[in-house]
Amino acid sequence: MEDEKRLSPIEIRTRFEKITDNDLRVLGYNPSSVRPEWLILTLLPIPPVTMRPSITLESGERSEDDLTHKLGDIVRINQRLFENINAGAPEIIIEDLWDLLQYHVTTFFDNDIAQLPPARHRSGQPLKTVSERIKSKEGRIRHNLTGKRTNFSARTVISPDPTLELNEVGVPRIMAEKLTVPEKLTEWNADYLKKFVERGPTKYPGANYIVRPDGKRKRLTSETIESSLEELQPGYIVERHVMDGDIALFNRQPSLHRMSMMAHKVKVLPGKTLRLNPAVCHPYNADFDGDEMNLHIPQTEEAKAEAELLMMVQQHLISPRYGLAIIGCVQDSVAGIYLLTQKDLEIPRHEAIDLLYSIGVDDFTGFSRKEMVPGKEIFSMLLPQDFNFRGKSRSKEEPEVVIESGRLLKGVLDKSNIGQESGLLIRNIHTRYGQDFTADFLGKIFRLGIAVVMRRGFTVAIDDADLPQEAKDQIDQIFESSDREVKKLIDDYYKGNLEILPGRSISETLEIRISELLSKSRNKAGEVVENYAKQNSHTIIMAKSGARGSTLNLAQIAGMVGQQSLRGKRIEHGYRDRTLSVFEKGDLGTDARGFVRSNFKGGLKPHEFFFQAMVGRDSLMDTALRTPKSGYLYRRLANGLQDVKVEHDYTIRDAGNRIIQFRYGDDSIDVSKSEGGKINVRRIIDEEMNSHGQS
Repeated sequence: MEDEKRLSPIEIRTRFEKITDNDLRVLGYNPSSVRPEWLILTLLPIPPVTMRPSITLESGERSEDDLTHKLGDIVRINQRLFENINAGAPEIIIEDLWDLLQYHVTTFFDNDIAQLPPARHRSGQPLKTVSERIKSKEGRIRHNLTGKRTNFSARTVISPDPTLELNEVGVPRIMAEKLTVPEKLTEWNADYLKKFVERGPTKYPGANYIVRPDGKRKRLTSETIESSLEELQPGYIVERHVMDGDIALFNRQPSLHRMSMMAHKVKVLPGKTLRLNPAVCHPYNADFDGDEMNLHIPQTEEAKAEAELLMMVQQHLISPRYGLAIIGCVQDSVAGIYLLTQKDLEIPRHEAIDLLYSIGVDDFTGFSRKEMVPGKEIFSMLLPQDFNFRGKSRSKEEPEVVIESGRLLKGVLDKSNIGQESGLLIRNIHTRYGQDFTADFLGKIFRLGIAVVMRRGFTVAIDDADLPQEAKDQIDQIFESSDREVKKLIDDYYKGNLEILPGRSISETLEIRISELLSKSRNKAGEVVENYAKQNSHTIIMAKSGARGSTLNLAQIAGMVGQQSLRGKRIEHGYRDRTLSVFEKGDLGTDARGFVRSNFKGGLKPHEFFFQAMVGRDSLMDTALRTPKSGYLYRRLANGLQDVKVEHDYTIRDAGNRIIQFRYGDDSIDVSKSEGGKINVRRIIDEEMNSHGQS
């Protein structure tokens, strides 16, 4: 409005045209590339019909695109405005039509303006116009262009199946009937592929489509099967259902390293979940508390070959990060192998054979003829006959593991040899016998461990955490003596007699001293629990073998929970000058600063429970915030290092040919081919000595 008079866009445009180039430069415009009058349209560019295709509905009538609707409105109102101006209609009518035209043009570009009512279909649904098509998560850019959703992929919840091989994936039948693999028809496989077409999409394994050489797809239905069979000839492609033995890519997000996406062989199973061997969870960082995973079926021969040659699970047993097996035995199977290889364990021969046969061993030549077979001999049946190995176990009774000529002579096998991310036993077998043997070996020891536990029985009882009165008294004494020492430290602090640590204030010194004392007292309590707990209880077996948990967990259940620390310190914040309102102001004692002297079995006092909940919440927060932070840091690091590579002269250079290192990693060791980042000189010497001795 200007002086009560309304300005029309035409008048505003004429004023804009009069601004000189020099004035525009002062206003911050570059007149050679933009003029303000261009911001007011006199012509409307019409998008081509490919951008707004019309569709034919099932009822047979045509339905036009939202943009076409909008353009129709614009043309219609524009025509009426033109006719009214020519007929000399009253100004109020022309102004209304003018405003209506403005409204239609505006909503054609953006139908989501705050003060304007959106243009709607007859059904009352707002029209999706130009800007809604482009912006937001469902827009053209994020949804259609950068969104990586693919056909021939599936996603569902995962569940465990230890009877599968390491490199298999259990696929529900319902998925196998939807996902297809294209096979080209030739004169050699014509009969084979015709059987799939005969069965059609309803009988498994059948086919869903055939593709003519000109690229036309034909859906198979009960009506079209007959004609399709007659039509088939070399050059046609049959899209058959996924079957056992097909290659599939399997992935769990977030994909953080290359083992987050590996190739598996399909095994079609009943049910509605994807199944995988529990040993393969670790590289995917998967568990079965509701995780979902993705399955992709490669569609070309090249993609299949690439997956099979570069991505199969057995090719990724050794992690490129530390050169040890990333896949190993976990949980029950570690406990089972640990129990089997105890020095005094013997099993009747018929049971031993039954045990081995159940896990897939069928060659019993050279198996013990004794009535009672030692567990170590049963395990030795899985080892190659020329395999020698020396290693260490976690056991105090048999700390050394010795394997000679494929026989386990000494030592207990536990997590440190057969577990994931540890143990040179699996690494050595991989080095000598290759990836396929190792994958099969791992599958067998995994199943053997579970079979042992299934036959022997393995459960955690409440009385595993029972302690005799003597032990409880000792723990009480430990706490009372540490409490006395803490009180003495606090007295010294108030009297000013505390010896100050270099570089620390007197209050920091007090905190450090108290923390040391309290952590010692919990460790002592832990030792008491370890000494007095039932030595053959299943909880202790789990902790000793490395299957799950630790003696610290047992110490917290049966002994004392210990100091709760927040951000590396005792708990110090809460109310003014105290942590909780139940404590005196300025109390520096153990209770007031988050030391939990109770244990979980006996139950915590209210203030102890509160401190424990505080620390628990803090760590949950920390975890949730750390994940995106580290993800973004990694992304920046990867972008920063993307052009660094090893040149032909073995120097490490960036894109500008600047030398970053003279030798890769300054020691020229390829970590993925090492053993835990080191070269095992001892093993090399032993192997050389043995080979010379034999020659």
